[in-house]
Order: sequence, then C-alpha cells, then structure tokens
Amino acid sequence: MKRTLKQIIKFIVTKIMAPFVRLVHGELSAFFGSLKSKFTRTYWQRKWAEWQESRSQSNYKFLFRIFYKLALVGILILVLFYFAIYTGFMGGMPSTKELQSVHNNTASEVYAAGGELLGRYYIQDRTNVKYADISPAAIDALIATEDVRFYNHNGVDARSLGRVLVKSLLMQNESSGGGSTLSQQLAKNLYPRKNYWFGDMLVNKLREMIIARKLETLYTKEQILELYLNTVPMGGNLYGIERSAQRFFNKPASELKTEEAAVLIGMLKATTTYNPRLSPERSQTRRNIVLSQMAKYEFLTPEQADSLKQLPLKLNYKVVTHNDGIAPYFREQLRLELVEWAASKKKKNGQPYNLYKDGLKIYTTIDAGMQRHAEAAVRKQMAQLQKTFNAHWGGRNPWGNNSDVIQQAMLRSERYKKMKAAGASDGDIAKAFREPRKMQVFSWAGNIQRTLSPMDSIVYYQRFLNSGLFSVEPHTGYVRAWVGGVNHNVFKYDHVRAKRQVGSTFKPIVYAAALERGLKPCDYFPNERITFETNDQWSPRNANEQYGGEYTMRGALAHSVNTVSAQIIMKTGVDKTISMAHRLGVKSDLPAVPSLALGTADLSLQEMVTAYATFANRGLRVDPVYITKITDREGNIIRQHQDGRDVKRVISEQTAAVMLYLMQGVVEEGSANKLRTQYGLQMDIAGKTGTTQDNADGWFIGITPQLVTGVWVGGQSPQVRFRTLELGQGSRTALPIWGDYIRRIAIDPAYKGYYNSRFDRLPPSILSSLDCESYRAEPPRENFLERVFNTVTGKAAQSFEEWKESWKERRKERREKRKKDRDRN
Repeated sequence: MKRTLKQIIKFIVTKIMAPFVRLVHGELSAFFGSLKSKFTRTYWQRKWAEWQESRSQSNYKFLFRIFYKLALVGILILVLFYFAIYTGFMGGMPSTKELQSVHNNTASEVYAAGGELLGRYYIQDRTNVKYADISPAAIDALIATEDVRFYNHNGVDARSLGRVLVKSLLMQNESSGGGSTLSQQLAKNLYPRKNYWFGDMLVNKLREMIIARKLETLYTKEQILELYLNTVPMGGNLYGIERSAQRFFNKPASELKTEEAAVLIGMLKATTTYNPRLSPERSQTRRNIVLSQMAKYEFLTPEQADSLKQLPLKLNYKVVTHNDGIAPYFREQLRLELVEWAASKKKKNGQPYNLYKDGLKIYTTIDAGMQRHAEAAVRKQMAQLQKTFNAHWGGRNPWGNNSDVIQQAMLRSERYKKMKAAGASDGDIAKAFREPRKMQVFSWAGNIQRTLSPMDSIVYYQRFLNSGLFSVEPHTGYVRAWVGGVNHNVFKYDHVRAKRQVGSTFKPIVYAAALERGLKPCDYFPNERITFETNDQWSPRNANEQYGGEYTMRGALAHSVNTVSAQIIMKTGVDKTISMAHRLGVKSDLPAVPSLALGTADLSLQEMVTAYATFANRGLRVDPVYITKITDREGNIIRQHQDGRDVKRVISEQTAAVMLYLMQGVVEEGSANKLRTQYGLQMDIAGKTGTTQDNADGWFIGITPQLVTGVWVGGQSPQVRFRTLELGQGSRTALPIWGDYIRRIAIDPAYKGYYNSRFDRLPPSILSSLDCESYRAEPPRENFLERVFNTVTGKAAQSFEEWKESWKERRKERREKRKKDRDRN
C-alpha cells in the first residue's frame, strides 16, 4: 500500500531521525556541557602538554573526536535544511497536485468564424504548442546544447551538480549557471527564484532540484520538453518556441528549419546578446556553435553542420501588436467585455478566470473575408474623401475660430489624462503641450516624420474625417464585420458604438410605427410646408427646399421628404414612434419631440443596424451576437451561444415586408440609385441615406438578403464637416463605402450566390396594397357639383360619383317608363 507524503515524512522522522537525533543530542550535551571548563587557558595548556607527550605514539584520537562531533552537527543541519526546503518552510514548494496541473501564463486567443486567429490578449506573449507540433530540429538542438544526458538522468545530473557546487556555490558565480538539467531549468521557469535572508543560491538550487525530481516522476521526457519549450523566456515579453518562431521567422514551430531552430535555441544562453535582429553577427556565431554541438553529439553529420554554417542569417521578423491585424476595434471592444465577464466566472478552484493568463479561446462570428473587404473599402473611400475634404477647406480650419473644439480634444487625450492623474498643474500641462518634438504622424500616403508639439498634433488630427462600418446577418444576429475607425493606432474611439445624430436614417422607424398604427402605404401626403401647433410652432422644411405634389410612403422615403415624415409622425404620435424604436432594438433614450422624425436623436451605428435587421428578419428582432463560444485551455466549453434563444417578434411580418418594399424605393428611384449605376450591384437592396444638420454626419444603412450593413462618416467633432450638401450628404460620404464593401463581397468567389440574391416575394395580398404611384404632381380637383354635394352631404367625392351614376340610371329608367306609357296609349 502506497504511503502518502505525510506518512513517509513521519516514518523518516520517528524511525530514522529520532535515534540519530538522540545520539547526537547526547554527544552534543556532553560536548557543550564541558565547554565552560574546556575554554580556559589552563585547560588547553594541559591538553597541549598531553598531546606533546602522546605525539610519539601518533595518537590523534582527540582531533578525530572533535571532527566527528562537528561532522554530525553539519549533517544534522544539512538534513534539517533539506527538509525545510522540501516541506516549503523556506518558501512555497508546489504540491504534487499543483505540479500535475502545471499552467503557465498563456495568452487568450480570439478566432474568426472560419478559425482564423484574429488576435491575442496577454501579459506574457506566449502560445502553448504540443510536442508533436515542434520541429524535431528544435528538440535536437535543445538537447545537444543544454542537456545532452537528458534521457539518462532523473532530473538531477551528478556531473552537472558537481560543476554547480564548485562554480555557483563555492565560487559564488551566479552567472555561470552551469549545470542545471532541462528539468531544473523548467522548474526555474515555472517557479522563479526568490530572495532569502541567507544562502539564496543554495536554497534556490536545492528547491529546483527537488521540483525537477518531482516533475520527472509526474511527466514523460517528451512532456517535460514540451513544457520547457512552452515556458522558456525568449527576451522581452516573448515566451516559448511557438511565439519566437512566429516573431523571428513568421512561421509555426513545426516548420522551423534546422538552422532556424539553432538560432532560437542559441538565444537561450542570453536572449538580448544573441537576439538575431539586434545582434545578427553574434547570433550567427552562436547559431554555428549550436550546430557544432549537434554534430558533436551526432544529431547532424559534420558535413551537414558545415553546410548549414555557411548559410546567411535570414529573418522574416514580424511583430504583431494589438493595433495590428484585422478587426482591431472589435477586439478592443471584446477585450473590455471579456475582462468583466472573466472576473465573474469561476474556475474549478474557485478563482476567477484571467483573460490575460488563462489561455482562453474565444470563437467569434466575425467573417475574416468580409472584415478584410470592409476595412479595404473604408481605407479606399476615406482616403479619397479626405483628399476632397482637404481641397474643400484649403488651409483653413473647419472649426473656424471655435477654439473649444481643440480644447475639448486636448482634454480627451491620453497625454492630458496621464499628466492630470500624476498631479501636474494646468500650467505644467499647457507648457508640455507646447513643446515641439519629433513624432511620427498618420497620413493616407503613409506615416510621416514631423516636428510638432502635442497641441499641433491635436490640431493636425482634428482635420481628419473618420468612419464606422457595422455588418450583421439579420436572421442570426451574427456580426460579420466591425470597423470602428480609419486607423486604430491613432484614432482609438470606436464609431460603431459611438452615438451621433442619425438624420434621415431614423425615418423608416417612423414609417413602421405609422403602418402599425393603421396608415396605408398608398396614402398620399401633400409636400407642403406646414406649421404644427407645438410648443415651438414646428415648421420643418425639405433639405432641397422643393415643394409641391403628393407622395406615398415609398416616394417620400425614396426622396427623403421631410414635410411628409413630419405629417406621418404627427398622425402616428411621438410616443408610439419612440416605442417602436425601442422594440426594434434602439436602447438609448429618445427625445419626445416631433423633430425626432427627422433624426435629431443621437444613436449608435450598432443600434440603427439592429433596428434595420428587424425589418430584414420578418419582424423578428435578434440582438447582435459576436461570441459563439469560449473554451478554457483544456478545451472545455465555459460559454456558448444558443441560436434563437433571444429572438422576439416586435412587428408583424406584413409590416416588415412592406418596409423592405418602401426602402427598396430609395435604391430604385431615390438617393441611393448609384448603387445600381455606379457600383453595378444587381442583388435586391433596401436602405436609407441620412445627412444631419450642417452635414456633420453622413449615413447609409443598406439591407441585402444576407446582410444588413450600416456606414457612418464624419469628423471627430461635429464642427468638422463639409459646407455644402452636395459634398456632405450621406449619399456622397457613407454610401460609397457601403457600395464598395458589398461589391467586393459580390465578386468574391468565396461568397457565391451573393451577387444575384433576392428578398422573399411579397404575397399578392400585400402587393395589391402597394399598387400606387410614388408621386403625383397635383391632386384631382373637385367640380362645383362635387363641392356642393360634399358640403351638403359630407360625403367623399367618390360617393358623389356613385350618386351621379345612380341618378343617371334612375333618370333613364323614368324616360323609358314614360315612353312605354305613350306607346300603350
């Protein structure tokens, strides 16, 4: 029967140590009891005389007894010292259970829907890799260089231990390292050395030896090599063979060539000294030493080693920061949410998860291909738009003399916040913001070097227009693309979640509320400027100042007629409209004023796309979803999305179908017709453009059978805008990004069938209710008899026509009767 560690220690102490301690105790008692008498001058003079007398007989018993007693004391001290370390008295010693579940700090990884790695969250830049996925050349190089007897010892190598005793302990040469086995180095990587009040080197070495022996009993040699190569520091914040292979050669550890593996293994001696990017010559020399070691221990032939030594040092260096890669704005928003979620989610040991250390794998709905198309569309169109914007304003500031724009931008800057948090005075902050310095600034032609003060850089960046794009599958709510701005390294503010005035993109919500209240899509509304009896005598006007004629809902929406939208919200009710917006997915508070119909509310791109997606999903609201599941480092699912769980019907299927039909008019006959003419898009499209006051915000939200995508364009401040509607309207700023994005998807072979996709056909009952002209120039005029009839009877003109026809029939009947009477007579 196996004994537990506690039972083993008890056996050693009671059966082995106790007799030994009693023996030593007796000797020590006798020894120390006579110290007082022995440590006198007379005593030692007498002993010296006795020793001189017995010298001729070679009697060294006295010295032997002294040595014997001191040796016993030394052995006892060493044994007690060893057990103090073993039991953790000298500092925490990991338990067997802890060693069986060794976990190093591992980055959490974010994946796209197709499995592509989007990014990583970490304190230590590390990705664990299996032994089978490590190049054999790296294994051979490691053993040849660091521990050639690795397979022949049980964690502690006696020969190496002798070198440690001489160099590290006796000579106190800590830098010599010198003899730790790979198992001992692994112990040091897993449980870093500590400072003690005495004997740091001795305590740490013994501690590592004990841990190494334990590791050897718990893991196979291959598992130890796997753990070692995943934990070894490679300089700076870089850890492990996988990340170093990606960093220096842009390839996984499984694809490392022999000479490349030799470079990385050579770095272990001194990661900074032999860094191949910082010191290529020293790195190449060290690489060749590793290759020589591999040849010495027959992992390579001498000919192979000599051939590899002649190769130049070739790197494919690639550093990926959180600002790099696709979907950086999405990953940052995800990080903020996951940090909070992880803190509330407990592991088996009762501790909360740590996003930066626990190696979570987060699987998202982002479509990597669509995301790349979205980012490419934003880059292309915004670069062109910025060029137009700069030419439009020339050398003038768009905000004119309004210095508050720059002041507010300074207060939002990270530099200001850090200085303020550090206790700097306003004067010191102002001085720091005026000091010029060399800096790299963003431009659409590439980053450029400038000498600017921090305040100058704020002015420089305030002139840039920015953008946001949010793309969702309407039937599942899956977020397929998320672009929060034009450059995450410079502009951190995420315009997917930011709230800006929505303009005419709010009108479909007004129309949906009207349909649900009973208004008909073929009702005609006069295009007249009307003053409504409100608190401020509201009298909305059209952006183009054109009036006259009558519009149905489709025509009014297609041409964004403000006067009609005003009439509709007044007939529907502001409260009913607000209620409709919230049902569709708008979560922000809305102003209870009639001007809401024209888009005076500040809402986010995410909210507006969610509302439009409800129209595309037959009246069923599905909130945006961007996490499908999360697993822990062992692959256990700790969070999973269930499709259909949060689906809720908020409007009738008929209303949703009619709204799609109405918004198709925007593309077929209205402000978005260039999607057909300029971008050649042939699939069914519904949508709405939007432009806010003074052209501060440009919007387009478009619906295709597979996607609902919203685009916003504007300055960091609403004061940064075009001066003319021709240049600043949503159809000129936001719509081109949408069109380019959808065109890229439509022609991409990966999205076959998208180009000619169609909405569901409308049933005949709905089609019949939509059979009307979008616009008519003048309403039919009533004649004199109609006006008299309507005045007397209060009936409609249609009733007058019917009465007139009936009167004619009765008159005819009377004539025929009189004729018959005459003929009879």
